[in-house]
Amino acid sequence: MANLEITAAAVQMEAVLGDVPANLAKADRLIEEAFAQGGRLVVVPEFFTSAVAFHPSLLQAALPFPGKALGLLLAKARQHQGFVGGSFIAVREDGERYNTFVLAFPDGGYATHDKDLPTMWENCYYRGGRDPGILETPLGPLGAAMCWELVRTQTAKRLLSKIDLLVAGSCWWTLPETGLPLPFKETTARQNLEIMKATPGRMARLLGVPVVHAAHAGRFEGKMPGIPGLRYRSHYLGETQIVDASGAILARRTFEQGEGVITAKIALGRQEPRESIPPGFWIPDFHPMFKLFWHGLNIFGRRYYQKVTRRSRGANS
Repeated sequence: MANLEITAAAVQMEAVLGDVPANLAKADRLIEEAFAQGGRLVVVPEFFTSAVAFHPSLLQAALPFPGKALGLLLAKARQHQGFVGGSFIAVREDGERYNTFVLAFPDGGYATHDKDLPTMWENCYYRGGRDPGILETPLGPLGAAMCWELVRTQTAKRLLSKIDLLVAGSCWWTLPETGLPLPFKETTARQNLEIMKATPGRMARLLGVPVVHAAHAGRFEGKMPGIPGLRYRSHYLGETQIVDASGAILARRTFEQGEGVITAKIALGRQEPRESIPPGFWIPDFHPMFKLFWHGLNIFGRRYYQKVTRRSRGANS
């Protein structure tokens, strides 16, 4: 359904880490606000039911699929005759957990995408999916991508020339407040934020389609993986954005602006991409230490998932 115009809304949340009931109530309120502002396609962030960090509460943050999170998205889509999407940790019948994005339709239908590769400590709480991230919807074929899926070339390659819009969410955190040398911390934290700011627009230019990106802001306190007793105090980066197919920002909400909703009118459809997909695995140029942390925490997280999470029966009903 190319060239269809629709008013998109993206929600920025300040979730309570691991508190599923509180976050479901918060998402309910913010989705209502998004529709009240004229949104017809509403996107809430990745992990909208829990946020994510390395913390014991995440062992109980998974929700059955189908379950309460899916029910909320479906109810809001039917109530407002619109489209509502967001991701949460979902438990399937076989007991495995996935970071599942659901886009709910006005007629009660829905489409899903399981994030392909968990990022760092996310590996502790779910496993990767294998679908291409292409959602067949009444609006036409839409892409779905979450957080660091947006910075990998394999995501762009599997979506290129196949979608008319990308719906996206993130829970992108930054470095801990303490425990790192100040010059290193300042340099890498600045680069991390700059990459986050640029990511929705760059993906739009690579694919030639608009992007609706919902994010978390706010502070959190988790544990330091592999170092018992050490706390990880930090914050999520925000940068909720709606961008057009050229990568131009139509609406934006920063970390400093906190929780809230942005809206913009977008035209679904494909244009000639403004950029070529770069060679290699990553789209941006990450600091070498980020790559080192990514590999190290991926290994730690996969072991934790097998030894702790899969054996845990903790999940919200």
